[in-house]
Amino acid sequence: MKIYQVDAFTNKIFKGNPAAVCPLEKWISDDLMQHIAEENNVSETAFFVKKDNQYELRWFTPTCEVDLCGHATLATAHIIFTELNYKKPVLEFNSKSGILTVKKNEDWYTLNFPSEEIKEIETPEILKDALNVPILKTYKGIRKLLVLLENEDTLKMITPNFSKIMELDSQEIIVTSKANNLDFVSRFFAPKIGINEDPVTGSAHTLLIPFWAKKLNKNNLEAMQLSKRTGYLICKYLNKRVEISGQAITFLKGELTI
Repeated sequence: MKIYQVDAFTNKIFKGNPAAVCPLEKWISDDLMQHIAEENNVSETAFFVKKDNQYELRWFTPTCEVDLCGHATLATAHIIFTELNYKKPVLEFNSKSGILTVKKNEDWYTLNFPSEEIKEIETPEILKDALNVPILKTYKGIRKLLVLLENEDTLKMITPNFSKIMELDSQEIIVTSKANNLDFVSRFFAPKIGINEDPVTGSAHTLLIPFWAKKLNKNNLEAMQLSKRTGYLICKYLNKRVEISGQAITFLKGELTI
């Protein structure tokens, strides 16, 4: 079985978010995919199978399968275009989140994902303790909490208490603020699914893009995820859909012996 590792949402090795990508001739067992993802020990491992004119796509963290992953979708598209010589400008994935498309334009990839609406909630006390910074407002999506902070400096200084985050009902925590030089910045914490801090999170931007588009009254946005590795995203709000654009670079090409 071939395996690739790609740094997504960056054009520099050791930046962005690393994802493993495994092309398959046919589906293997869920148990084996989970073991491979655990062994890879990056935030996501993507597996795909070509079927007619589409690619079926699934994503696994080191501990579980997830319904949507942006950076591993970008990484998979990068491998299909660069290693498997896909010639059309747009490719289509069939996934647990429906049909996802990726358009290539030179060395940029544009993901088209469903957007996710959020509603304001009262900030849980555990969340205040876990982040230990002033929180302006908290919003709830399907599985994620979106936490609005005062500024970029506050966002950078967070040292999360992951054991307290584990006590929350929501699986994933997005913290965000207006950016100093771009439109918005964010960080992402998900210890419940085996990722303490994710370097760059495409799926988080399905909430962030609608939120900031409405807040800033603009549909075209630039964003940075301020993890240690950092990642840069160009974003567009399309009401029920969002576009997330980024670059990718291949770090590793290998073969699994199982």
